[in-house]
Amino acid sequence: MSHTSTVSLHQLSFEWPDGSIALQSIDGAFGSGTTGLIGNNGAGKSTLLKLIAGILQPTSGRIDSNGEVGYLPQTLTLGRDTTVAELLGIHQTLEAIRAIESGDVDQAHFDQIGDDWDIESRADEALHQIGFSAEDLDRSVAELSGGESMLIAIVGLKIRRTAITLLDEPTNNLDRATRAKLAQFIAEWPGTLIIVSHDIELLDRMQQTAELHAGRLESFGGPYSEWKIHREAEQAAAEQAATTAKQALKAEKRQRAEAEVKLARRERTAKKTQRDGGIPKIIAGMRANSAQVAAGSLRSTMEGKVQAAQAALDEADSRVRDESKINLTLPDPGVPRSRKIAELRDGDQQIIVQGPERVALIGANGSGKSTLLTQMLRGTEPEPGKPQGRLLAEHIGYLPQRLDGLDEAASAVKNVQAVASGTPEGTIRNQLARLLLRGNSADRAVNTLSGGERFRVSIAKLLLADPTPQVLLLDEPTNNLDMSSIEQLAQALDAYKGALIVVSHDFAFLSRIGIDTVVELDGGMRRLGELPK
Repeated sequence: MSHTSTVSLHQLSFEWPDGSIALQSIDGAFGSGTTGLIGNNGAGKSTLLKLIAGILQPTSGRIDSNGEVGYLPQTLTLGRDTTVAELLGIHQTLEAIRAIESGDVDQAHFDQIGDDWDIESRADEALHQIGFSAEDLDRSVAELSGGESMLIAIVGLKIRRTAITLLDEPTNNLDRATRAKLAQFIAEWPGTLIIVSHDIELLDRMQQTAELHAGRLESFGGPYSEWKIHREAEQAAAEQAATTAKQALKAEKRQRAEAEVKLARRERTAKKTQRDGGIPKIIAGMRANSAQVAAGSLRSTMEGKVQAAQAALDEADSRVRDESKINLTLPDPGVPRSRKIAELRDGDQQIIVQGPERVALIGANGSGKSTLLTQMLRGTEPEPGKPQGRLLAEHIGYLPQRLDGLDEAASAVKNVQAVASGTPEGTIRNQLARLLLRGNSADRAVNTLSGGERFRVSIAKLLLADPTPQVLLLDEPTNNLDMSSIEQLAQALDAYKGALIVVSHDFAFLSRIGIDTVVELDGGMRRLGELPK
């Protein structure tokens, strides 16, 4: 497939009303076919999609696009009485067709329809792919799950055949079955498709990858996994170039210092000769002037070489990313293998979580995974006929989906001190630094931190609590996290020696954190040998 440019950005800048800069002087292009747009939280990915869609207007610069743009935001805001036809975005065209069929030949109806006389049959065909049909067009979305609503909205964009389609985090909160249907759609997508996502499986289905990083948009002609290999090789080369440039700068500085020593020595010798009267004053003066000119020229040359070496180092350093890894040293919560941590029940079936076991709870949307976690945490009675759980550990840590357990006005240090009052402040600061919360970041109010920093404060509260939790309950921990934060979470959990019970649809993440046991909820509860393929 040809990947000619369909969206071009020219010196694109956008400032929010308060003056904060979201994007500055971005140049770049998106080709035809499918592109995964990646970047850290706060890089401006969602803002860029809104600018391309025309929802926001650039502060300066321009966007050129070849055709109409369709856009799906991260969160669908829907009224309970919204119909499936409205969610698809075809209700006005359907109403126009029905009006003409009933004898109303107003020209406005024909203008509304354009070439879309077959819109109902196209809708029926696309809806059948996700288990619906044209008979559902008048149904209310109140009868649908969030995942079904998202998928129908994506179907709507496909059947409207816009030249360019933008999807912002379409797999958030989608179960495995719904993600599989979305993947099938993407494989057959007409026109240009740009998807913002942190879902590696989805990104690996893309033909191209574009990254928004450090105020630049860079494109790569392959899916995410190939881009990652390319970037790692590029970084290794950049780090080697920076090391070489650093050595070259040291060498130039050493040569300059040696030259200064030689010049000083010559100057002392010349002054001594003049003092001792070894040569006439006029000749000594001429020699001194000549020596000063030569010394000035040498100094200028040496300084030029040092400055050139410094510039080369700065250039090499600018290509090296600051991607420090988390390296925590956590106290062992001392969970012996024989210790019962939790039990899960479904009728006569019982699953015991024992010792530092790592358990994944998987299943379709609405199967009761989050409900089971909260029931275990609160120790409440389960709903009749539903799986139930009981925590047997004394010390429990919990990371909710919304990461809303922080004291916004307090610093990272104060937030951790609230759950670790017996831990010396120096120890807390040292551990926060290992979580990449260093210096000012550890002392600023949480509400002034970036999304990634706030996330690490949440991890810190969880992992640095005193006493150390014997079990961590994590509810969809990777939702809305960028690649870097997911990597950091995996590294942090790697250092933890207690038990884990994790609810997640993100199998790539689950495979990273050493899951021992997979429990699927599907009306009932069953233990699986491994994560489904």
